[in-house]
Amino acid sequence: MARKMTGKGPLAGMKVIELAHIMAGPACGMMLADMGADVIKVEKPDGDDSRRFLPPDIKGESAAFMMMNRNKRGIALNLKDPDAIAILRRLLESADVVVENYRIDTMERLGLPYQTLREINPKLVYCAISGFGRTGPYAARGGFDLIAQGMSGLMSITGEGPGRPPVKPGAPISDITAGFLAAMGCIAAYSRAQATGQGQMVDTSLFEAGISLTYWQSAIAFATSEAPGALGSAHPLNAPYQSFRTRDGWINIGAANQRNWLRLLEVIGAPELRDDPRFASNLDRMNNLPELVELLEEFLCTRGTEDWLARMEAAGLPAGPVMTISQMHQDPQALARDMIVETEHPVAGPVKAIGLPVKFSETPGGVNRPAPTLGQHGREILLDCGFPSERIDTLVRQGALVVG
Repeated sequence: MARKMTGKGPLAGMKVIELAHIMAGPACGMMLADMGADVIKVEKPDGDDSRRFLPPDIKGESAAFMMMNRNKRGIALNLKDPDAIAILRRLLESADVVVENYRIDTMERLGLPYQTLREINPKLVYCAISGFGRTGPYAARGGFDLIAQGMSGLMSITGEGPGRPPVKPGAPISDITAGFLAAMGCIAAYSRAQATGQGQMVDTSLFEAGISLTYWQSAIAFATSEAPGALGSAHPLNAPYQSFRTRDGWINIGAANQRNWLRLLEVIGAPELRDDPRFASNLDRMNNLPELVELLEEFLCTRGTEDWLARMEAAGLPAGPVMTISQMHQDPQALARDMIVETEHPVAGPVKAIGLPVKFSETPGGVNRPAPTLGQHGREILLDCGFPSERIDTLVRQGALVVG
């Protein structure tokens, strides 16, 4: 059963302005909000583009948008109106962090580049997430997860091997990882600003996020001067460490060291492989991986996945099932760790989401607010900033502010 979390989190007191859309920037804002920050999401009058990522929807509300924007307050501004830009400037004057994933010249065109913002708010942490970073020959290029995955090398090491088409990981991992790296950078820079009163620019990108996920494969390439390729579910440095077919499905087995290799042979009843010179050491097993997989699957296909999992757990051998996303949502460990949570959305009703993957013993974070409807908190946010109600009504009438 999904649970609603109510913890304030270790970042309570941090004020974040999120000028971001779709995935990378919202992922950063989501992580900060889940850890307690007051994240104000600024949208254009027709909303974040992910509001139109349909289907799927829940009562007309985009499931994708609600997933990435829970725990945030929302305001919608028409930044073509000078009064809306003035509102944004007012928000930024008192913010601790601003997160944006616009193109490189957007904030300058709005009259709010980093140099201007640091003058009006010296403690501000300015986080820019882009396709390729703020410097270098690709700085002006737009950012897309698919492009970053290809250029970072990730697609060359994902898939089934030589002769097969390039494959990207199923999740938009360059986008999500860039968002998480940005959140880490924001927290580090915020910590320094708290101590010194001086903010700074935090600059990361989808490209660098993808590169950072190639540690093992880059180590191999640096050492051998050869680029490693795709290995399916296998590990580039250890064997057996991959998915294997069973009688009724698939099982992941992590027999990556000699002790676990010998345990595996005991569990499957193949003691004769102990003395097979093709598999005597990890190096031997890596050099003869196709033959190793074929032999192991002959044994593993004699029983079902659940049978093998019980036997391997009893032997202390790392192993696990290959679950669907829906099966993962119902897994008792995921539920016990509050990784499936629920909020009450004003339109969609009860909405489930993925929980905070970092736990804090003294200042627990979590998910306690649904994603905002378009402009839902506009009046509240401007009242917090000292705008009188009459002025807010005027801004709504002239179209500078869209309220829900």
